[in-house]
Amino acid sequence: MAFEYAIVLTGGISTGKSTVAKIFAEQGFEIIDADEVAHRVLDAQHLKIAELFGDQFVKEGKVDRKALGAVVFADKEKRKALEALLHPLIYDEIEAEAARLDALKIPYLVDIPLFFETGGRYPIKRSLVVYTTKEQQLKRLMQRDGYNTQNAQQRIDAQLPIDEKRDRATYVIDNTGDLAHLKAECDRVIGELKSED
Repeated sequence: MAFEYAIVLTGGISTGKSTVAKIFAEQGFEIIDADEVAHRVLDAQHLKIAELFGDQFVKEGKVDRKALGAVVFADKEKRKALEALLHPLIYDEIEAEAARLDALKIPYLVDIPLFFETGGRYPIKRSLVVYTTKEQQLKRLMQRDGYNTQNAQQRIDAQLPIDEKRDRATYVIDNTGDLAHLKAECDRVIGELKSED
C-alpha cells in the first residue's frame, strides 16, 4: 500500500518547509516534493493551460507560473479549474514514488503544501507542520518573492490559517527563531520519528 511509511511535510507558504526538507534530506530522509512534481506536470500540460487560460501564459513550451498564479489566486473559479486539471495527475506521480519508497520500510517525507486543503486526497496518517507566526509568514513571503502586501496576503489567505494547521499536526517544528533553533527543532522531531519506527 502506498504511503504506509509516509509523513506529510506541510505548513503555510513561506513558513520554512524547503529548509526543513533540506535538513531532513541531510539526515538521510527521502523527500517527495509535491511542488516539483506539480511544476513538471504543469509544464507537461502547457497546451491544455493555453487552451483553458490563454496563450499568454505559455512561453516556449513552459508555463509562466508567476503570471498564471496572479490570475488564479485572484479568481476562485479559475483556481478550481486549474486544480481539477492538475491534482489527479500530480497524485498519480506522487503515489508511484511513494510505493517505491514504501518498499524500503523506513519513514520518508512527502512535501505537500496544501495537504489539509485537499481534504484527505492523500491517505497519509502522520503530518509534520512547519510553524511560524502569521506576521513572520507575510514578511518572509514579501522578502522572498518580492510581492506587495496585498499579493502576499492573497496567497496566504488561499490556504488554511497556519494556526489551524499546527493544531491538526502530528508533529510541529517551530520556525519562529533563527536557523540554529530550526535545526534543533528538526533534530528533536527526527529523534521522535526514529524512536517510533
